[in-house]
Amino acid sequence: KDFNSNDLKAFVQFNTSANEAVFVEVGISAVSCENAKHNLQVLGDFNFEKTKSDAQEKWRNQLSRIEVKGGTTVQKTAFYTALYHSLLNPNLFSDVNGEYRGHDGENHKGEHKMYTIFSLWDTFRAMHPLFTIIDQDRTNEFIISMLDMYDKGGLLPVWELAGNETNCMIGYHSIPVIYDAYAKGIRGYDVEKALEAMITSAREDQFGLKFLKAEGYIPAGKEGESVSKTLEYAYDDWCIAMMAKDLG
Repeated sequence: KDFNSNDLKAFVQFNTSANEAVFVEVGISAVSCENAKHNLQVLGDFNFEKTKSDAQEKWRNQLSRIEVKGGTTVQKTAFYTALYHSLLNPNLFSDVNGEYRGHDGENHKGEHKMYTIFSLWDTFRAMHPLFTIIDQDRTNEFIISMLDMYDKGGLLPVWELAGNETNCMIGYHSIPVIYDAYAKGIRGYDVEKALEAMITSAREDQFGLKFLKAEGYIPAGKEGESVSKTLEYAYDDWCIAMMAKDLG
Protein backbone atom coordinates (compact mmCIF):
# COMPACT_ATOMS: atom_id res chain seq x y z
CA LYS A 1 0.00 0.00 0.00
CA ASP A 2 1.19 3.54 -0.76
CA PHE A 3 1.45 6.12 2.02
CA ASN A 4 2.42 9.78 1.78
CA SER A 5 3.60 11.87 4.70
CA ASN A 6 6.25 14.36 5.75
CA ASP A 7 6.95 12.27 8.85
CA LEU A 8 6.38 8.62 8.00
CA LYS A 9 7.56 5.64 10.00
CA ALA A 10 6.76 1.95 9.74
CA PHE A 11 6.86 -0.92 12.22
CA VAL A 12 6.58 -4.51 11.00
CA GLN A 13 6.15 -7.50 13.29
CA PHE A 14 6.24 -11.19 12.38
CA ASN A 15 4.71 -14.05 14.33
CA THR A 16 7.60 -16.51 14.17
CA SER A 17 8.33 -19.87 15.71
CA ALA A 18 11.60 -20.77 17.45
CA ASN A 19 14.67 -20.44 15.16
CA GLU A 20 12.52 -19.40 12.20
CA ALA A 21 14.27 -17.03 9.77
CA VAL A 22 12.41 -14.19 8.06
CA PHE A 23 13.74 -13.11 4.66
CA VAL A 24 12.77 -9.66 3.41
CA GLU A 25 13.39 -7.98 0.06
CA VAL A 26 13.53 -4.19 0.11
CA GLY A 27 13.45 -2.01 -3.00
CA ILE A 28 14.33 1.68 -2.80
CA SER A 29 14.09 4.61 -5.19
CA ALA A 30 14.26 8.38 -4.86
CA VAL A 31 11.94 8.71 -7.88
CA SER A 32 8.84 6.57 -7.30
CA CYS A 33 7.33 3.48 -5.70
CA GLU A 34 7.07 1.98 -9.18
CA ASN A 35 10.79 2.38 -9.72
CA ALA A 36 11.52 0.82 -6.33
CA LYS A 37 9.50 -2.23 -7.36
CA HIS A 38 11.20 -2.32 -10.75
CA ASN A 39 14.65 -2.16 -9.13
CA LEU A 40 13.70 -5.33 -7.24
CA GLN A 41 12.15 -7.10 -10.20
CA VAL A 42 15.29 -6.91 -12.34
CA LEU A 43 17.13 -8.94 -9.70
CA GLY A 44 14.90 -11.93 -10.45
CA ASP A 45 13.92 -14.57 -7.92
CA PHE A 46 15.23 -13.80 -4.47
CA ASN A 47 17.67 -16.27 -2.94
CA PHE A 48 19.31 -15.09 0.27
CA GLU A 49 22.35 -17.38 0.17
CA LYS A 50 23.02 -16.58 -3.50
CA THR A 51 22.65 -12.84 -2.83
CA LYS A 52 25.05 -13.13 0.09
CA SER A 53 27.54 -15.12 -1.98
CA ASP A 54 27.33 -12.68 -4.90
CA ALA A 55 27.92 -9.72 -2.56
CA GLN A 56 30.93 -11.42 -1.01
CA GLU A 57 32.39 -12.09 -4.46
CA LYS A 58 31.88 -8.48 -5.54
CA TRP A 59 33.60 -7.22 -2.39
CA ARG A 60 36.42 -9.70 -2.92
CA ASN A 61 36.94 -8.29 -6.42
CA GLN A 62 36.95 -4.72 -5.14
CA LEU A 63 39.35 -5.37 -2.27
CA SER A 64 41.73 -7.34 -4.50
CA ARG A 65 42.55 -4.13 -6.40
CA ILE A 66 45.29 -3.72 -3.78
CA GLU A 67 47.39 -6.75 -2.87
CA VAL A 68 49.30 -6.55 0.40
CA LYS A 69 52.41 -8.65 0.98
CA GLY A 70 54.05 -9.20 4.35
CA GLY A 71 52.65 -7.95 7.64
CA THR A 72 50.69 -9.79 10.27
CA THR A 73 47.13 -11.03 9.95
CA VAL A 74 46.05 -8.28 12.34
CA GLN A 75 47.74 -5.63 10.20
CA LYS A 76 46.23 -6.96 6.97
CA THR A 77 42.80 -7.18 8.59
CA ALA A 78 43.11 -3.52 9.63
CA PHE A 79 44.20 -2.52 6.13
CA TYR A 80 41.43 -4.32 4.27
CA THR A 81 38.81 -3.15 6.76
CA ALA A 82 39.92 0.43 6.11
CA LEU A 83 39.83 -0.16 2.35
CA TYR A 84 36.32 -1.63 2.70
CA HIS A 85 35.20 1.48 4.59
CA SER A 86 36.72 3.69 1.88
CA LEU A 87 34.62 1.96 -0.78
CA LEU A 88 31.24 2.28 0.97
CA ASN A 89 30.44 5.75 -0.45
CA PRO A 90 29.49 7.47 -2.71
CA ASN A 91 26.45 5.32 -3.52
CA LEU A 92 24.69 4.82 -6.84
CA PHE A 93 21.58 7.03 -6.75
CA SER A 94 19.97 6.37 -10.15
CA ASP A 95 17.48 3.57 -10.67
CA VAL A 96 18.08 0.68 -13.06
CA ASN A 97 16.08 2.52 -15.75
CA GLY A 98 18.40 5.54 -15.49
CA GLU A 99 15.99 7.82 -13.63
CA TYR A 100 17.11 9.88 -10.63
CA ARG A 101 16.04 12.91 -8.61
CA GLY A 102 18.16 15.96 -9.43
CA HIS A 103 19.27 18.89 -7.34
CA ASP A 104 16.39 20.90 -8.80
CA GLY A 105 13.95 18.58 -7.03
CA GLU A 106 12.73 17.16 -10.33
CA ASN A 107 13.02 13.65 -11.73
CA HIS A 108 15.38 13.13 -14.64
CA LYS A 109 16.63 10.32 -16.85
CA GLY A 110 20.21 10.27 -18.04
CA GLU A 111 22.73 8.09 -19.80
CA HIS A 112 25.23 8.61 -16.98
CA LYS A 113 25.23 7.00 -13.57
CA MET A 114 24.16 9.38 -10.81
CA TYR A 115 25.83 9.08 -7.39
CA THR A 116 25.05 10.50 -3.97
CA ILE A 117 26.73 10.99 -0.56
CA PHE A 118 29.64 13.27 -1.36
CA SER A 119 30.93 14.11 2.12
CA LEU A 120 33.73 16.01 0.46
CA TRP A 121 35.29 17.71 3.49
CA ASP A 122 35.89 14.19 4.80
CA THR A 123 37.00 12.58 1.55
CA PHE A 124 38.88 15.05 -0.70
CA ARG A 125 42.23 14.58 1.09
CA ALA A 126 42.68 10.82 0.79
CA MET A 127 39.66 8.80 -0.33
CA HIS A 128 39.13 10.49 -3.70
CA PRO A 129 42.87 10.45 -4.50
CA LEU A 130 42.72 6.71 -3.71
CA PHE A 131 39.94 6.31 -6.27
CA THR A 132 42.12 7.99 -8.92
CA ILE A 133 44.57 5.13 -8.41
CA ILE A 134 42.29 2.10 -8.04
CA ASP A 135 39.11 3.13 -9.93
CA GLN A 136 39.53 5.77 -12.63
CA ASP A 137 36.22 4.87 -14.31
CA ARG A 138 34.26 5.55 -11.16
CA THR A 139 36.20 8.77 -10.60
CA ASN A 140 34.91 9.98 -13.97
CA GLU A 141 31.37 8.98 -12.97
CA PHE A 142 31.68 10.88 -9.68
CA ILE A 143 32.72 14.07 -11.45
CA ILE A 144 29.93 13.71 -14.02
CA SER A 145 27.52 13.48 -11.08
CA MET A 146 29.04 16.63 -9.54
CA LEU A 147 28.60 18.51 -12.83
CA ASP A 148 24.99 17.31 -13.00
CA MET A 149 24.48 18.81 -9.52
CA TYR A 150 25.98 22.06 -10.85
CA ASP A 151 23.60 21.99 -13.84
CA LYS A 152 20.51 21.32 -11.72
CA GLY A 153 21.37 23.25 -8.55
CA GLY A 154 23.72 26.01 -9.67
CA LEU A 155 26.77 25.00 -7.60
CA LEU A 156 29.20 22.13 -7.19
CA PRO A 157 28.48 19.93 -4.16
CA VAL A 158 29.91 20.75 -0.72
CA TRP A 159 28.39 17.93 1.37
CA GLU A 160 25.70 16.31 -0.76
CA LEU A 161 23.14 13.79 0.42
CA ALA A 162 20.28 12.12 -1.50
CA GLY A 163 19.84 14.83 -4.10
CA ASN A 164 20.20 17.69 -1.61
CA GLU A 165 22.99 20.02 -0.54
CA THR A 166 23.47 20.05 3.25
CA ASN A 167 26.29 22.64 3.43
CA CYS A 168 27.23 21.10 6.75
CA MET A 169 31.02 21.56 6.34
CA ILE A 170 33.37 24.27 5.10
CA GLY A 171 35.21 24.81 1.82
CA TYR A 172 34.10 23.63 -1.62
CA HIS A 173 36.15 20.49 -1.90
CA SER A 174 34.63 19.06 -5.05
CA ILE A 175 37.12 21.45 -6.68
CA PRO A 176 40.34 19.65 -5.59
CA VAL A 177 38.67 16.31 -6.41
CA ILE A 178 38.10 17.49 -9.99
CA TYR A 179 41.55 19.05 -10.40
CA ASP A 180 43.32 16.03 -8.89
CA ALA A 181 41.58 13.80 -11.43
CA TYR A 182 42.27 16.20 -14.30
CA ALA A 183 45.96 16.52 -13.40
CA LYS A 184 46.27 12.72 -13.44
CA GLY A 185 44.76 12.47 -16.92
CA ILE A 186 41.26 11.38 -15.81
CA ARG A 187 39.14 13.53 -18.13
CA GLY A 188 36.01 11.64 -19.18
CA TYR A 189 33.79 14.69 -18.62
CA ASP A 190 33.40 18.23 -19.96
CA VAL A 191 36.57 19.87 -18.63
CA GLU A 192 35.56 23.38 -19.76
CA LYS A 193 32.26 23.07 -17.90
CA ALA A 194 34.18 21.75 -14.89
CA LEU A 195 36.31 24.92 -14.78
CA GLU A 196 33.20 27.07 -15.21
CA ALA A 197 31.53 25.25 -12.31
CA MET A 198 34.62 25.65 -10.13
CA ILE A 199 34.80 29.43 -10.76
CA THR A 200 31.06 29.87 -10.21
CA SER A 201 31.22 28.06 -6.86
CA ALA A 202 34.08 30.33 -5.73
CA ARG A 203 32.22 33.54 -6.64
CA GLU A 204 29.34 33.08 -4.21
CA ASP A 205 28.80 35.40 -1.22
CA GLN A 206 27.85 32.71 1.29
CA PHE A 207 29.88 31.28 4.19
CA GLY A 208 32.40 34.12 4.39
CA LEU A 209 33.21 34.31 0.68
CA LYS A 210 32.09 37.94 0.38
CA PHE A 211 34.75 38.91 2.95
CA LEU A 212 37.38 36.75 1.23
CA LYS A 213 36.72 38.50 -2.08
CA ALA A 214 36.71 41.97 -0.54
CA GLU A 215 39.60 41.69 1.91
CA GLY A 216 41.62 38.61 0.86
CA TYR A 217 40.86 36.82 4.12
CA ILE A 218 37.89 36.17 6.41
CA PRO A 219 37.88 38.36 9.55
CA ALA A 220 37.20 36.52 12.80
CA GLY A 221 34.79 39.20 13.98
CA LYS A 222 32.56 38.85 10.94
CA GLU A 223 32.38 35.09 10.28
CA GLY A 224 32.68 31.94 12.36
CA GLU A 225 35.47 29.43 11.66
CA SER A 226 37.28 32.28 9.91
CA VAL A 227 40.81 30.81 9.95
CA SER A 228 39.72 27.35 8.81
CA LYS A 229 37.53 28.78 6.05
CA THR A 230 40.28 31.11 4.82
CA LEU A 231 42.77 28.24 4.70
CA GLU A 232 40.48 25.79 2.91
CA TYR A 233 39.21 28.35 0.40
CA ALA A 234 42.83 29.28 -0.34
CA TYR A 235 43.68 25.69 -1.21
CA ASP A 236 40.52 25.22 -3.28
CA ASP A 237 41.14 28.47 -5.16
CA TRP A 238 44.73 27.41 -5.88
CA CYS A 239 43.27 24.29 -7.51
CA ILE A 240 41.05 26.50 -9.68
CA ALA A 241 44.09 28.55 -10.70
CA MET A 242 46.04 25.43 -11.64
CA MET A 243 43.10 24.03 -13.63
CA ALA A 244 42.77 27.35 -15.49
CA LYS A 245 46.52 27.45 -16.14
CA ASP A 246 46.51 23.88 -17.50
CA LEU A 247 43.59 24.73 -19.80
CA GLY A 248 45.40 27.83 -21.07
